[in-house]
Amino acid sequence: MNEISLPTYKTMMNPTLQALRNLGGSATIEELYNQVAEIMNLSDEQLEIIHNPEQGSQTKVEYRLGWTRSYLKKYGLLENSSRGVWALTKKGRQTEKVEPNEVSRYYQNSMKQEATEDELSEDDGELTWRAELLKTLLQMEPDAFERLTQRLLRESGFIQVQVTGRSGDGGIDGKGIMRLSGLLSFHVIFQCKRYKGSVNVHQVRDFRGAMVGRADKGLLITTGNFTKDATREATRDGAPAIDLIDGELLVDKLKELELGVITKVVETEEVSIDSNWFLSL
Repeated sequence: MNEISLPTYKTMMNPTLQALRNLGGSATIEELYNQVAEIMNLSDEQLEIIHNPEQGSQTKVEYRLGWTRSYLKKYGLLENSSRGVWALTKKGRQTEKVEPNEVSRYYQNSMKQEATEDELSEDDGELTWRAELLKTLLQMEPDAFERLTQRLLRESGFIQVQVTGRSGDGGIDGKGIMRLSGLLSFHVIFQCKRYKGSVNVHQVRDFRGAMVGRADKGLLITTGNFTKDATREATRDGAPAIDLIDGELLVDKLKELELGVITKVVETEEVSIDSNWFLSL
């Protein structure tokens, strides 16, 4: 069996810049990932390869794209916010293409001059806690994961959330009502898939078949990810809408709601001298 070839962090540098330009100069990690995959015409087979099955569902492409972002950020072309939104800097907006080897050399030389662990802590640390959380979710019992989903939805504004989990219920794990601004409400049914692999288009279609006539919207939650065909099927015109929450979005939401995730803000003091101020006295 031939090994599937994958893009390297270097080959994704220019597609990343192009993707951000296509998206108006900024994007979430998920938007950037999808756009890069489309630009590079990556197949489902390439996108479904897991980086480290023992540490969660992050794919190799996601992992390598994380390093691509780090290299371009160090080179001064990208910046990111605490909410996970990445954007082109002024230099990035003015740069159409880069020479990947040059960016790589610049990064490596910079790392030699700085405290390596401190510099890597942002992205590498981000990957570490995500992997640890996904690994923990995969170790949960099925009914415990359903209870976590129930709590997650309640914390997100759902009411009357019930976990059914009955066999022969078309794969439906629960239902609830989402209220918007206290004026509008939508009946939602959800399904939880707690595994490492990818949810495919057939599973999305099966879920839609089970929800027809029973709810306004469907919510499919997984610790894994979704194939490109599955994502397209979920938003297909003329069919009941299904919202998708993959492992990356799930851990982000758990962190945001502080459900089992504790975030500590560590402040550092930086002192600089304004020589011009003294000399102007």
